[in-house]
Amino acid sequence: MKLYNYSKALPIFPILLLVFVLLLTGLAKRGEGSGCSSTFFSALVEMIPCRAAVAPFSPISPSEACCDAVKTLGQACLCVLVNGPPISGVDRNMALQLPGKCSANFDPCEVMK
Repeated sequence: MKLYNYSKALPIFPILLLVFVLLLTGLAKRGEGSGCSSTFFSALVEMIPCRAAVAPFSPISPSEACCDAVKTLGQACLCVLVNGPPISGVDRNMALQLPGKCSANFDPCEVMK
């Protein structure tokens, strides 16, 4: 009898946990009143190419794929992400700088505290 090797499934566990938490807390609903047509989770997934550029103390500039994601997502959805719950491994100040670094002509996000 061959046993399933769970070590290969472990990398996906944090992503599934995040999805579960977002669904439970209701954050997966659309950015109501913000002008963002994406859900929090789908916007977060779209921004995966920017992960290295928004890591705390990262010296890495946003990649072309990251800048394409920022421009596609748009200012309203980026602001929903920045003002949403904390995202592990993401420096919000660096995320706020993405539009400028990517030459996206967005108005600055109003950061809610």
